[in-house]
Amino acid sequence: MEQPIKILIVEDNVIIADDMQSMLEEIGYEIVDNVIVYEQAVEVLKTQQVDLVLIDIILASDKTGIDLGKHIRENYDIPFIFVTSNSDRATVENAKTVKPNGYLVKPFEQQDLYTSIEIALSNFIYGKQASGKTASNSVESNEDVPMSNSILKDSIFVKKQHLYYRIQFGDIQFIKADNVYLEVNTADKKFLVRSPLKDYLEKLPPNKFYRAHKSYIVNVDHIDAINSKDILINNTLIPISKDFKEFIISAMNS
Repeated sequence: MEQPIKILIVEDNVIIADDMQSMLEEIGYEIVDNVIVYEQAVEVLKTQQVDLVLIDIILASDKTGIDLGKHIRENYDIPFIFVTSNSDRATVENAKTVKPNGYLVKPFEQQDLYTSIEIALSNFIYGKQASGKTASNSVESNEDVPMSNSILKDSIFVKKQHLYYRIQFGDIQFIKADNVYLEVNTADKKFLVRSPLKDYLEKLPPNKFYRAHKSYIVNVDHIDAINSKDILINNTLIPISKDFKEFIISAMNS
């Protein structure tokens, strides 16, 4: 099941905060919460799944948005963007100390907000790739590549059109190699990812996903039937190798 990017808004001007929420929801993002002070934001981060945070630098509390940015850097592996009406050199230099993933100056339009979020997400994923924390199998600079992906914990982010979707590993039924692309199949959707099949397999949970054939990776939890040459997943007949047939029969009998 695909889930939109979940965003936390931390903004003490409720009119601006509500306007931001409306703009984001219209684009297709999901707003986890809309809070006004540092302490509320810390609690949301502790209890909710958050993929990206939009933070006003000046908040209605002793602790600032920069304090919150520092808290996020020390405790969470997620991107955040500063949203502020202050673009003076001192504020910018202070903000840079916590390495935000973006800096958006008020007032702004919906397109500015969207662009800042997409760039922050893209840079965050590529930054993790470069540091070896995760892997991205896309070549997003190529306009012909329709989607990108990044493996994170129990799921994969896949970019489709202008949104990053989270697909749980358990929802992936099988993956088929098709030239330079892979078809990632869930129960009712198909996504394209640019990657070699063997590289992609290395990013998936080893106790669930197996190379069933030179052109297929399958999630064994979704196998409905098997014979000497094929398995059946969601009414799709998938060829299997001799080694995989022996493995799956052995697993079934154990």
